[in-house]
Amino acid sequence: MHLGDDGYGNGADGYGSYRRWWAFAGVGVISFLGCIDLTIVNTAAPEIQGDLGATVTELQLVVNIFIAALSMFMVTMGRLADAHGRRRVLYCGTVVFGVASLAAGAATDVRLLIVCRFVQGAACAVLYTATSAIVAHAFPPEQRGKAIGALYGVNGVGLAVGPVLGGVIVSGFGWRWVFWLNVPLIVIALAMCFPTVRESRGGGNERMDRLGLILLTAGLPAVILGLTLGDTWGWGSGRIIGLLGGGGLALAAFCVVERKVVSPIIDFRLFANRTFIGAIVADFSLAFFYCLAFFLMPLFLYSVRHYQGYASGLMLLPCTALVALLSPVVGRLADRFPPRLLLCVGFAAFALSAVLQARFTRDSGVAGIVVAFLLMGAGWAFVLGPATVAALSSAPDRLAGTAVGASWTFHNLGGAIGLAVGMAVYRWSAADSLTDALAARHLPGGAWAEAVVADPSAGAAALRTHTGLGSREADELFGDLFLRGNQAAMWLLAGVAVVAFLVISLGMRGGRSGGGAACPAGEGAGAGGGTGSTGGTGSTRVAGSAGSGQGVGAAETAKAGGAAETAGAAEVTEITEITGSVGPLRSAEG
Repeated sequence: MHLGDDGYGNGADGYGSYRRWWAFAGVGVISFLGCIDLTIVNTAAPEIQGDLGATVTELQLVVNIFIAALSMFMVTMGRLADAHGRRRVLYCGTVVFGVASLAAGAATDVRLLIVCRFVQGAACAVLYTATSAIVAHAFPPEQRGKAIGALYGVNGVGLAVGPVLGGVIVSGFGWRWVFWLNVPLIVIALAMCFPTVRESRGGGNERMDRLGLILLTAGLPAVILGLTLGDTWGWGSGRIIGLLGGGGLALAAFCVVERKVVSPIIDFRLFANRTFIGAIVADFSLAFFYCLAFFLMPLFLYSVRHYQGYASGLMLLPCTALVALLSPVVGRLADRFPPRLLLCVGFAAFALSAVLQARFTRDSGVAGIVVAFLLMGAGWAFVLGPATVAALSSAPDRLAGTAVGASWTFHNLGGAIGLAVGMAVYRWSAADSLTDALAARHLPGGAWAEAVVADPSAGAAALRTHTGLGSREADELFGDLFLRGNQAAMWLLAGVAVVAFLVISLGMRGGRSGGGAACPAGEGAGAGGGTGSTGGTGSTRVAGSAGSGQGVGAAETAKAGGAAETAGAAEVTEITEITGSVGPLRSAEG
């Protein structure tokens, strides 16, 4: 128990050590659900396609509509949780997620499945935002880095077991149980949460900005769907121009409105903090990378290596298992090192993984494939937790849910854009390869050639039907065009990882001056902890400031007389915000 525990095991925050970890277990299972749904659905995609007659574009929508809904509601759900109670909002979202999972498993039409996935994504926005804020509230500052790392370790377990469990479930029971599995997990999680999770709020009673909510809800999905369907409808078509143009205007109007209202959905003063900007870049680039890579990796194993069910899941296991194993370790490292360092390690691993995957061939050895997947898992673990810790550490307590919501909005927007843009790059490169191959063989092309590129799972069969090639030759030709498209997509991901590495390594370096400006009046502690961590001192522990603005071991940032300076020993100073308000902070180095 920590200091302040009473005789009944309840601390000043309402949590005793025993209750705290039971609450963590229940919240962890709920957070786990969103992660397992991502990986299981990708593994089940071929079976969903065969059963429901879905096109590749519809399969992309099954994945992307989930991400679009997350992007639409992430900030909103964070604000609702901060204002109306994180526990209450979490329970409502979890129940809705369970009902949507039941409906998705019962869907007999792919369009109904897409609708259910949208509802799942909207509900899952609560699962991602409220769980982080609840864990940050439940644990004292000196344990938050470990707790958040453990939470992402649980999420990593979801990612790890998803492909293997998906293969087992699909092979033994059918793809519908991929969704129905959520229901018993929800029952177990709520049974653990009801007696243990304490209610917490952000402390503000501001009214929700309805105009901003409408603009955000309209703009984000329009942009995401426009990017997703651009290849299908044509980038110059009226529908795509309308979606992208209308969505862009709505988002531009949202930015204007949010700067003028008293209680914005996104407090743009957070963007004055370099740590918060670094967290946004990291989250966006992380999702851009793994959503595209994790869409192509199973297709490579299925279409080029001809791995089925269990074998495909086992080959993906090194990537996702490493996320589970490393996330708690990275959480502890976040208590000792600034997030910039950990994020740079993560994106360096991502870049190496993408380069190796770009060099995949039909005859690549299993060891080489596993190494590439392991590097991706390492990068995932080194970015996922530290990015959230950085976002939380740069915001005051009452905006914890909002900060996580903003960070995850960019995360999911990055995922949607990454999948849409990356698949467009894949198709363009694969189409060029197919055109060259058909010309070399003096074979005619046509609309069917576009279908070969658009539907990798049925590409070889289409080649046999329309070209008269034998089974082996058609498989080799399709493998060549898939690898060409995969190579282009992976070089794109390598470039994204390098850009993120450079932005974070340079942009988050020595950014102490942004802390005061980033926070609303009187809330300097939240930002101070974040910016102090970017000053390049490994001893400033941002993980401990997650959700509360307090550093681990009282290591916090100070401003004296408007100039940032660190002292050799802890001392109490005063910080003058740009608004003129004053609040107490402590600083320490070493």
